[in-house]
Amino acid sequence: MIHVLRWLAANLRQISSGDLSIFGGAPIDENVAGRIRAEQINTVFRYMPWMMVANVANAFILSAAFWRSPDRALTLIWTSTIIVFAAFHWIKNLRNHRAKPLSVSVRAIHRAVRNAFLLGSLWGALPLIFFPAASGGGQLIITCICAGMLCGGAFAWASIPIAAMAFTSPIFLASAIAIGLNGDPTYVLVAMLMVVYTCVLLRGVFVHALELTNRLIAQIKVEMAAREDVLTNLPNRLWFTEDLEKAFSRLRRFGEHFAVLYLDLDGFKAVNDKLGHAAGDELLIQVANRLRAIARDAYTIARYGGDEFALVAANVSKPEVLLALAERIVKAFDLPFIIGGSENSISVSVGIAIAPLDGIDPHTLLNNADVALYRAKKQIGGSIQFFEPRHDAKALARRSLELDLQGALQRHEFDLVFQPFLDLVENRITGCEALLRWNHPTRGLVSPEEFIKIAEEAQLIEPIGEWVIREACRTAAGWPQNTRVAVNCSIVQFRNHRILPVIVNALADARIAPSRLEIEITESVLISESESALSILNALRQLGVRIALDDFGTGYSSLSYLRKLPLDRIKIDRSFIRDLLTRSDCASIINFVIGLAGDLGMKVTAEGVETEEQLSYLRTKNCGEIQGYLISVPKSANEIAVFIRDQDIALSRAA
Repeated sequence: MIHVLRWLAANLRQISSGDLSIFGGAPIDENVAGRIRAEQINTVFRYMPWMMVANVANAFILSAAFWRSPDRALTLIWTSTIIVFAAFHWIKNLRNHRAKPLSVSVRAIHRAVRNAFLLGSLWGALPLIFFPAASGGGQLIITCICAGMLCGGAFAWASIPIAAMAFTSPIFLASAIAIGLNGDPTYVLVAMLMVVYTCVLLRGVFVHALELTNRLIAQIKVEMAAREDVLTNLPNRLWFTEDLEKAFSRLRRFGEHFAVLYLDLDGFKAVNDKLGHAAGDELLIQVANRLRAIARDAYTIARYGGDEFALVAANVSKPEVLLALAERIVKAFDLPFIIGGSENSISVSVGIAIAPLDGIDPHTLLNNADVALYRAKKQIGGSIQFFEPRHDAKALARRSLELDLQGALQRHEFDLVFQPFLDLVENRITGCEALLRWNHPTRGLVSPEEFIKIAEEAQLIEPIGEWVIREACRTAAGWPQNTRVAVNCSIVQFRNHRILPVIVNALADARIAPSRLEIEITESVLISESESALSILNALRQLGVRIALDDFGTGYSSLSYLRKLPLDRIKIDRSFIRDLLTRSDCASIINFVIGLAGDLGMKVTAEGVETEEQLSYLRTKNCGEIQGYLISVPKSANEIAVFIRDQDIALSRAA
């Protein structure tokens, strides 16, 4: 007995809070416990109206049974007390629980236990006050009412076992005392039955409560899985968006200002590319742990996507407080991350937007935090920037374009047009260059000069570039076998070897020969990614794909590249062609490139040919191929197929 009392004393607080883990329930944290307590309370309140009806009905039955007894006045007082108690809690239930709470505190359980005990004590007073002086029939009614209240109360409070015990214990003890003092052997048997029934009831209460708790825990786990990032176990974008909506709700109701901090890792891609995706995942896990330690329970920190994280700083609006928080985040990255036994240093950039100053809705606030982050990324690693409307108009427009660009491929907003090459020796169309066009639903036609650089910086160029290669090969499959298609490739596509399987798969799917695909590169690829680019270009050349150097003469133009690179063609930039008849230096450069290419066994294409005079000059200098508006403007896939067919027909007739 002493051990039982000690156990109860040690676990009383846990039991009184509704936690059932000591009875075999699953251990839970406070967030989950709040959800479970809410469901326990909601279950009780679902039965509350009927429970109060039962209380009032039983009270009236007792009043009717004792109406002619000497205890009538006392009976009316007791009945009135029950009715007032029932009416008060019924009205309170209607007023406070029109909407189900999603989470409740331990105090709500304590109030429920207190109310259950008070109501149980009122019913426990019934046998103590009225049973000794009642007639045999009255005692029978009291016994039946107490038994019914034991069963009904245990059922109504079953979701909260401690409340069920608080309600039934006074009734059971008072009934046992009243029956025991009566001395009638028949009532002793009734008392024994009440003990058995009470034990069965309490066991049923605990079984029901445990099943409810376990079901809720399983349900919450499923919900959490949908709202948690699988890799880092941080809240994901869905969870973050919900918390952001709640923050705006508190702002509207209570004027509680808050801020969003948008974080992006500096140098993550380098680690990911160098050590592989597994190392990148491990790095993200370690980053999440450091951010979680800073956020604790005060802020919601979420993995927003990729290497981006976001934080809602609730009830904070002072810039100095937010700056201190951002500085703690930046400082958390001072120590290197240990990945695979080696140290890797990265930093984090932070953009901050404050509600409602920088946005009165989630979309605007997040967008402005993103703009601030964009400005921070333009600085050195570990920079912090607040959103500043006066300074960020240009950045906002650029970021808006970037956000539109992110879904453009999935929305099928990209098209390819094709501009043909004319062979000046054979006088025929030898191929076409694939040119990317973005047909934005509201902006209209967006120039590649506007979005290609943004796509590269936002790491969107690889999927876009893959689509271009596949679409270009698919279109070229409908052209004559001796006609090639040229595709421009970005510097970003040469930072890993993914471009190789992309090209191989595109050629295989389109069923065209590798020699019909020409990859155009610029000198910037060679300058910044020389070793990687050279290995990829050699692999492509061995595959049979042709390589062309685009915009030759406009960049670094080291002649050593021409000697060591596997080039098939040099393209003379349109800026030289435009001025070749008016500037002697342009003509000299063109003559030099044509001669140099001939000596190196390479072909030459002159871009931007628009007049007959330019064409005549290039013919006299033995330029092999031209491209420009003089031949054709860029055409759609259907139009270029007709154009090539018509040119072939015209050529065959001329022959």
